[in-house]
Amino acid sequence: MKVLIVGKGGREHAFAWKISRSPRVSRIYAAPGNPGMARHAACVDIGVDDLDGLVDFAQRERIDLTVVGPEDPLANGLADRFEAVGLRVFGPSQMAAQIEADKDFALRLMHKYGIPTGQYRTFTDPDNARGFVRDWGAPVVIKASGLAAGKGALVCHTVDEALRAVNRVLVDREFGAAGEKLVLMEFLDGEEASITGFTDGEHVVCIVPSQDHKTIGEGDTGPNTGGMGAYAPAPVVTVEMQKEILERVMLPTVEALAAEGRPYKGILYGGLIITESGPRVIEFNCRLGDPEAQVVLPLLKTDLVDIMEAVSEGTLRDLEIELDDRAATCVVLASGGYPGAYETGAEISGLEETEAGDDVLVFHAGTARHGGTTVTDGGRVLGITAVGENIRASVDLAYEAIGKIQFENACFRRDIAHRALARAGN
Repeated sequence: MKVLIVGKGGREHAFAWKISRSPRVSRIYAAPGNPGMARHAACVDIGVDDLDGLVDFAQRERIDLTVVGPEDPLANGLADRFEAVGLRVFGPSQMAAQIEADKDFALRLMHKYGIPTGQYRTFTDPDNARGFVRDWGAPVVIKASGLAAGKGALVCHTVDEALRAVNRVLVDREFGAAGEKLVLMEFLDGEEASITGFTDGEHVVCIVPSQDHKTIGEGDTGPNTGGMGAYAPAPVVTVEMQKEILERVMLPTVEALAAEGRPYKGILYGGLIITESGPRVIEFNCRLGDPEAQVVLPLLKTDLVDIMEAVSEGTLRDLEIELDDRAATCVVLASGGYPGAYETGAEISGLEETEAGDDVLVFHAGTARHGGTTVTDGGRVLGITAVGENIRASVDLAYEAIGKIQFENACFRRDIAHRALARAGN
């Protein structure tokens, strides 16, 4: 079968790598793809926002399955466009994708159906928001309600910080259209966990829980990024807790969306805080997390194409999904200055040497080819993933691999998986 992958980041490279391992797949295309994906797929120059171009290409090439990686085309209705012309697509409809595209909608849904989350208020007027902040106090979380590439959440520890955050979202419009609405959320104290669930609109199967590292600085400091690393499994989510999350969060959310006339098919990602009173949702995403994709997909033994087909056909209940019992760690190599201003075009060396081992994978996120060399072309440049017998082994292998790759002004966090290592006494 022929598969088209929409996107060009580390998540999409992980999809391409995993799908290329399926004996059922004869040809993979990536739109627009990246130099790393080109090892597994034919890259075609169609942007993720060119919905007409993507549909036309899939029809012309008789694509059997299209996998949509990023959230923007889903929120813009790409899955609906494909289904309208009889093309199979993996990803939720535009209405279902609002679970990520509109945080105000997601929170209203959770409160309506009793899905555990925090208290919140939504504002469009900065004066009203500032007045509420002064009454509410701190700490508090302020978010742009729309899609902000993972950077629209501002954790404010003082009232002054929160007032400045209100201005950033509603006055300065730092997040553009994503900040037309501001969501003020209760600060939830606890450890974060990322839950990846496949759903066919009725059944949900959760794979290995992971933990992302959002902030740029070690010790979880500094501004939020799209993710500076991840590891799986996350020991904060025990087997018993994963069952609780499935029964109290993931299944009820899919049922709630169906009840609202928004049936959901695809990957439902739950970003949770594990509090003293149990798991509580801080956000949902309508796609696989990144860099979480780069640690959960290497630990998935079942053919990913089989899972996607079962989701599409509503037969997920009949499929047994097998997981690797080892651990994986991903460390993101970023351009200096990210998530602020950064330069591109730096030559990257050491890629071939790094990828020589069986248990190390290099996923491209922001790269390009210039004059026969691979250069930096984004804030997050590469995701170095290592698989080991346990978290400690995977962490050590990932950082060993990081040492082989060089480009000007490269930066990375040196404490990925620090919570898991602390739990294990390492």
